[in-house]
Amino acid sequence: MEELSKGRTVEQASARASMHRNTGGKYGRVGKLPSELRAPRTWRTREDPFAADWDEIAARLADAPELEGRALFEDLVERKPGRYEPGQLRTFQRRVRLWRAMEGPPKEVFFAQEHRPGEAMQTDFTWADKLGITIAGEPFPHQLCHSVLPYSNWESATTARSESMLAIRCGMQKATFRLGKVPQFHQTDNSTAATHDLRTGKRGFNEEYVALVKHLGMTPRTTEIGEKEQNGDVEALHGALKRRLEQHLLLRGSRDFESLEAYESWRDQVIEKANATRVTKLREELAMMRPLQTDRLAEYRELRVPVTSWSTIRVLHNAYSVPSRLIGVTVTVRVHEYHIEVFFAGERQLETERLLGRNGRSINYRHIIWWLVRKPGAFARYRYREELFPSLSFRRAYDALVERLGGGIKADVEYLRILHLAAATMEADVEVALVDLLQAGTAVTADAVKATVAPAKPTVPELPAPQVDLGSYDELLSATREVQR
Repeated sequence: MEELSKGRTVEQASARASMHRNTGGKYGRVGKLPSELRAPRTWRTREDPFAADWDEIAARLADAPELEGRALFEDLVERKPGRYEPGQLRTFQRRVRLWRAMEGPPKEVFFAQEHRPGEAMQTDFTWADKLGITIAGEPFPHQLCHSVLPYSNWESATTARSESMLAIRCGMQKATFRLGKVPQFHQTDNSTAATHDLRTGKRGFNEEYVALVKHLGMTPRTTEIGEKEQNGDVEALHGALKRRLEQHLLLRGSRDFESLEAYESWRDQVIEKANATRVTKLREELAMMRPLQTDRLAEYRELRVPVTSWSTIRVLHNAYSVPSRLIGVTVTVRVHEYHIEVFFAGERQLETERLLGRNGRSINYRHIIWWLVRKPGAFARYRYREELFPSLSFRRAYDALVERLGGGIKADVEYLRILHLAAATMEADVEVALVDLLQAGTAVTADAVKATVAPAKPTVPELPAPQVDLGSYDELLSATREVQR
């Protein structure tokens, strides 16, 4: 058609289009392209196999539009044996889809939103367990607190154990302090950390969350209940972020990291590479955002708790042991996302892993063994008795003592002496000694273990007393007097 418009003959135009003259002449006469000559098909290529029963099926769909094609087909096969075959399932499902499109009920409409630069930041949580991350060989289940600027898709992420207020604080502060500016709004879904139930059936913001957003210079807003698509940008980027991390893990060749800090550093580098492709739109956002004019809040929760006579403290419904010298005083506990710190008189006394949930316990036998070895009768019914077996080898050693000495105070005393030895020396050395004794079939005793792990006493060599010749000093003094003369 282009060649004909230039004044070419039908033969010339057909040759340039690599087609026969007769074909070219046909298109030239009607003045249409081949695609425009195709008429829509208005007939079926084969009979409808469900025509006999379709009125009944359509009536059932009209009564219950949520019925799925597979369930309807399975019911049809059961009620009409021999008439339909399993291979007709896809044909039936297409027929149901056609009915929904032509006669089905209206569907919910989602409206694409126009994002304005610098207007809002969205924050949400997503599980990252499928990445298979391990820390020092141990599985590391965790979530990502993911913050996104919807206009530019700039993103930031922190590691979290749960959707807690502390995790939101860490995630928001990391994002805003990296940007150095803040948008007008901060948006979350109706998570339990940011919002709470009201008597009206709606959800309102928690005071701590409101205070945090106000401190950073933003206004809080949330999605409607059950309308997670209103947080759609961060939801969509959850999958994109995890796919990107998965690809870089494959390139890395290993999913194991030596520490949590190493994993977080690697993850942030991956995110920064993605953010480097969003610089142009990010500049537009930053130009519309306000400077961040505040100090960073502490990313921990501080509590004041008393130390009980059991040498334990209770923090957020979980028990932790502390050094017994702190019994009777009130200590300050800083609750971080992954650990807690115990302070007294401004000095840190203890740092240990944080427990989640309720009624958990973290008991370090080193805090209490010095007194328990003096009161061995308390071991049998001690509330946290199971925490006094640091490993399976210690448990097997105790079972061997019970079997040899009988269940009673003798076995308890012997085991507590072994545990006391582990606290006084090295637990790993004591464990090796226990394994050796168990494998050799030798009786496990505290003395046998001590003979293996106790350091050998150094021998002091006997050296003869040197004989000092004082005549050399007389010669030196004589020579000095001669020089002075």
